[in-house]
Amino acid sequence: MNPMIILIAGPYRSGTGGDPDLIAANLARLEEAAWPIFQAGHVPMIGEWVALPVLHRSAGAATAEDVVYPVARRLLRHCHAVLRLPGESTGADQDVAIARERGLPVYHRIEEIPGYAAQPAGGEAHSRRAVRAPSS
Repeated sequence: MNPMIILIAGPYRSGTGGDPDLIAANLARLEEAAWPIFQAGHVPMIGEWVALPVLHRSAGAATAEDVVYPVARRLLRHCHAVLRLPGESTGADQDVAIARERGLPVYHRIEEIPGYAAQPAGGEAHSRRAVRAPSS
């Protein structure tokens, strides 16, 4: 199995009314999918991981819509699949449409992703000791 870059698509600003706490909660939900994708041997990608620094460095010259949607479109040129998480999101729906136009697989559950193996409830597959960098 070749590693894939998988775009995680779902609500970010949708349904938040601009509330920063709700936006942060939506991003956290997107990020919850990152570890299982990585464990399955792939590279998780969330458009906001790229778009937010670009938006912040624009110093007000751009709006979220000026940056977030174009970043997602550009990222999809490099992605091999999309994981569409539940919830209303115009941007995520656009990501899915672009992926389908390009013939990319669209997954709706982590379990559908090649290489996925369920982990025991409540924990990582590896202990912290196992993931530490070797000492010099």
